[in-house]
Amino acid sequence: MDENFDVAHILLCEDDENLGMLLREYLEAKGYKVELCADGELGYKAFRENRYDLAILDVMMPKMDGFTLATKIRELNSDTPFIFLTAKTLKEDVLSGFKIGADDYITKPFSMEEVVMRIEAILRRVRGKKNKETTVHQIGSYLFDTQKQILSRNGEQVKLTTKEAELLTLLSSKANELLQRDFALKTIWIDDNYFNARSMDVYITKLRKHLKDDPKVEILNVHGKGYKLVISDENIEDKEE
Repeated sequence: MDENFDVAHILLCEDDENLGMLLREYLEAKGYKVELCADGELGYKAFRENRYDLAILDVMMPKMDGFTLATKIRELNSDTPFIFLTAKTLKEDVLSGFKIGADDYITKPFSMEEVVMRIEAILRRVRGKKNKETTVHQIGSYLFDTQKQILSRNGEQVKLTTKEAELLTLLSSKANELLQRDFALKTIWIDDNYFNARSMDVYITKLRKHLKDDPKVEILNVHGKGYKLVISDENIEDKEE
C-alpha cells in the first residue's frame, strides 16, 4: 500500500472461497484492512455496519449479485468507490457496471499486483479530490469554515465544537438532500447504537439554534431516514416531513 495513505478498510465480496481468501491475504500483506463476505447479502450487512474506503464486488454472487449490491451501496453512500470483479467479458456487463458508478472493472483471471495497483490509483484520486474540496460553505446568510469550525453571520462568529462541526459539514455537503441517519452516525460516532443516536439528536438541536437567525435555513427531520439541511428562497413553515 502507498506509504502516504492511512490504512484503508476494504470490503471484499467474493463467493469463490479460495480466490476470496487468497485476495484477502494478499491485500492484508500489503497493509490493507479487509472484510471478506461470501455473498451479496452479507456484503450489504457489512457495509451498513462498518465504514469502508473502497469495495471490491464480484458480479456473480448468490443471494444478491454485485450489480444489486453496488446499487444499494450507492443508496447508503454515494462516495464510496468500488471495483467489479467478473469472469464475464460481455460489453453489456461492463457498461452496466460503469452505469451504476463503478470506478474500475477487473476481468478474471487477474494478477494480485494488478488489483493492488488499481486500488492505489483509485484511493489516490479519491483522497486527492477530498484534499481539494472547499473548506468554506455558504449556508443561507451564514458562512461555515469547516477547518476553523467557525460559523459566521453579519460579523458575528460562533466557534463550534468538533462534533457540531463534523455534523454540519456532512449536512452542508448534502445541502437540500437527505443525510442518512445511519451514515452520519457511522461517520462521526463510528457506532449507531441508541446512545450515540440520542447524542446526535442533541447536536442537531444545537445546530438549529446556531442557524435560527436565518429563516431560510432549516434542518428538517425526515422520519425514519435522517435529516435534511434545507436552504431555500422561501421561509420553511414545516419542520418535519
